[in-house]
Amino acid sequence: MADSLRDRVTKFFQKNIANQVMRRMPFQTLLETTGRTSGQPRVTPLGGKRIGDEFWFVSEFGDRSQYVRNIMADPAVRVRINGRWHRGTAHLLPDDDAHARMRTLPQFNNLGVRAFGTNLLTVRVDLLD
Repeated sequence: MADSLRDRVTKFFQKNIANQVMRRMPFQTLLETTGRTSGQPRVTPLGGKRIGDEFWFVSEFGDRSQYVRNIMADPAVRVRINGRWHRGTAHLLPDDDAHARMRTLPQFNNLGVRAFGTNLLTVRVDLLD
């Protein structure tokens, strides 16, 4: 399915402006995946919540998100939480109620997902360290 104009504008803004700024913030939560074509690390700022040895978040574009596509190819990821990197394994949970899940996550982080999300997908990362 083709992306809407709103999706394309949102992705452009996130990739070229917001993500560039957010990556530099020392305590911004970051997700590092391995590029499915390049094999290079790809870092994406995001919001979510650590619950025990799991980190939960909701992707606003689901399987149209580049980092979700990277997870589909290789679920080994790293997550930076409060300035510290953790290795983990990501699991895509299409049967999880993403709207209900967002009610359990920090509300500020969900603003963009709520405003621009068109294909919500819950992701759980099982943290290894």
